[in-house]
Amino acid sequence: MNEAPDGPGIPATWSPSRKDMVGCALGNPRLWYTLGQGIVNEIYYPRVDIPQVRDLGFIVADDNGFWVELRKRDDYTVEARGPGAPVVTLIHRQERFTLRVGICPDPRRDVLMLDVQLSGDEGLKPYVLLAPRPGGSGDRNEAWCGEYHGRRVLWAAQGPFSLALAARDERGGEGLDRCSAGYVGVNDGWQDFAHHGRSEWAYEHAGPGNVALTAALPRRAVLALGFGSGRRSAATLAFASLTHAYDHVVERCCTQWDAWHKIWEAQFPEVSSLEQNLFELLRTSAMVVKTHEDKTYPGAVVASLSIPWGETREREGGYHLVWPRDLVETAGALLALGAYEDARANLRYLIANQHADGHWTQNQWLGGRAYWEGLQLDETAFPILLAGALEEHHALGDIDPTAMVRRALRFIALHGPVSEEDRWEEDRGLSPFTLAVAIAGLVVGAGYLDGAEREMVLTLADCWNAQIEDWTVARDTLLDREHGIAGHYVRIAPRDVLNDRTALHAPIVVNNRNPQPDLHADQHISPDFLQLVRYGLRRADDPLICDSLKLVDALLRFETPDGPVWYRYNEDGYGEHADGRPFDGTGRGRPWPLLAGERGHYELAAGRDPLPLLRAMAASASTAGMLPEQIWDGETNAEHQLSPFRPTGSAMPLAWAHAEFIKLVAARAQGSPVDRPQPVWERYAGRRPNAHTAFWSPAAPVGRIRPGRKLRLLLPDPCRITWTLNDWHDSTTLTTEAQLLGLYPLDTGWHAEPGTTFRFIIHAGDDSPDSPEYRIVCSDA
Repeated sequence: MNEAPDGPGIPATWSPSRKDMVGCALGNPRLWYTLGQGIVNEIYYPRVDIPQVRDLGFIVADDNGFWVELRKRDDYTVEARGPGAPVVTLIHRQERFTLRVGICPDPRRDVLMLDVQLSGDEGLKPYVLLAPRPGGSGDRNEAWCGEYHGRRVLWAAQGPFSLALAARDERGGEGLDRCSAGYVGVNDGWQDFAHHGRSEWAYEHAGPGNVALTAALPRRAVLALGFGSGRRSAATLAFASLTHAYDHVVERCCTQWDAWHKIWEAQFPEVSSLEQNLFELLRTSAMVVKTHEDKTYPGAVVASLSIPWGETREREGGYHLVWPRDLVETAGALLALGAYEDARANLRYLIANQHADGHWTQNQWLGGRAYWEGLQLDETAFPILLAGALEEHHALGDIDPTAMVRRALRFIALHGPVSEEDRWEEDRGLSPFTLAVAIAGLVVGAGYLDGAEREMVLTLADCWNAQIEDWTVARDTLLDREHGIAGHYVRIAPRDVLNDRTALHAPIVVNNRNPQPDLHADQHISPDFLQLVRYGLRRADDPLICDSLKLVDALLRFETPDGPVWYRYNEDGYGEHADGRPFDGTGRGRPWPLLAGERGHYELAAGRDPLPLLRAMAASASTAGMLPEQIWDGETNAEHQLSPFRPTGSAMPLAWAHAEFIKLVAARAQGSPVDRPQPVWERYAGRRPNAHTAFWSPAAPVGRIRPGRKLRLLLPDPCRITWTLNDWHDSTTLTTEAQLLGLYPLDTGWHAEPGTTFRFIIHAGDDSPDSPEYRIVCSDA
């Protein structure tokens, strides 16, 4: 066998994350594809979290030194078969030729089909370049050029993953010629043309290493890239797909998707009045959300079929992971569309992956293995809200979520209101967003409880709700005076604010910035507090909400020609550097279109039409309707291919952004936020409650209490406490009450009076030493 020399090749990377399209066939096939830079990018198989290909592109060349690689060029267009169908044609135009490449997943097999048509100069020929990554890795792969059943095949494999590329000409004859396998950056197809101006190498095998495959094609060809557990099985699937006419495969794929769209369109007739471009983006968004769902693990939805700044490194994870928060956000969009069975599948997957103590992993591979292991309180509350939303729609079916809800409620009560990380996965503390989700989760979850357990959980929700402003609002700061407001919600309050409000003046660490900004907690601003209005905890015209919005719009609003979008928070470092270099652990945050969607829900609650914000979101989309995580806010940067108001190198498409667009369209049609939990609205109607009980727990050791409130301790284990009000001249000993929700509440009997201090010690039930002395001061301050 003719071996390619000088392996293993250069270090592997992935493709840029700016995708022109993502797609899959409905039904049994377990293949997902992405397009970017005018070529096919990552292809995932047999699960939506395992990329098997870096890219599949083309060179057009003659044998006299002329050659053009059709990647990283701006002179291509994307023609979609129609909104909401994952079938497109890429068109590359050059002075000497036009290359049309149709892309469609086979609705019967794990195969991606491509229809290649080259027109123009008759002396030119197309070549296919394939960079395989079997098993999601660029290392230890092998590639072969060979034959199977008398037909040429390009093969690649590692372990249990194999792929096979076959082709036919327009008469059904052999479609592959001048095949070669090589090492990336050493003797791959691109290097062949770069060295010789034509295809000369004909290596039959390369590997193990970072390998690539090349072959010449006829001017009109159909390609089939099949995937299987072995080389022969992958080739068998590819050969079978080539027996179909390409147009027949397209028709079948589009028919399946049209049938799926018609189900939700029939339940959502209001969409017929949408502006045409918004309706098309709605249909595309529905397809994008559905496409991000796995088929081995129904209901598992990854955040994005992209790897942010993937061209700079070989990451294991990227965004093809499951975040419980993103999963519930996308489930909410499916619910808004009336796709109840899909949303039920999301809840079933979440129930299957809940930890014994009630929480969910920060993010994970589809089978449950953790990727990052941070604890985010909102990610434990969101699944409760999904169960409640399904029940509101009378769509739970045969699911009984009670056991799941009980475990989640226990975790929230025991670990809240402080979260180890906020929703942006940066900082520990008290976040208005996390508090809104956690409180809503408590109220909704209480509906699955009875008696004393229900009363305890609702009382805890009232307690936290009544203290949101005590914990997360800064008043009369320099920022407030500069902007003519009385106070504002901060992005994240340090845990110490539970005991001392001056903690809001403490410096904070922004984990994605280097060097650190000189920033205190009361100077850190975010629109996250809008979730308080969206979930019905505060009203849109609440003075503090309105003041905070003035500050957000002054510091975080970014105007595009098509409307405003917003930054996540000031001094954000998650984005390209100022000179356009990719994010490498630090950088500068850019505007997020999905935050225009979140603002749209506020505008709706305030009685205004969110249509301008739908338009602003739509303007950020690619030609084929992919919504990005972030857009560029600087001048044109040719070196890094960044253009004003267009997508950056962050995730694209972001399933959450598409879900937010869907929900805002639905909310506008309904006249109110579609994901506002009805039990929360019925309990609070946007008003801060007058709580009569304050809670203390080891996770939330509050150090002060308002006059007139009762004190209840919430403890994880049975125990005794001894307390005093007079410096231990006399004391009282109490024992925890009956277990409620797996916790041990204890009503102290103390009704707080101004100027008094409640001191207590916890005596554990075993031989453990007593706790230190805790103090709670009664004060109106």
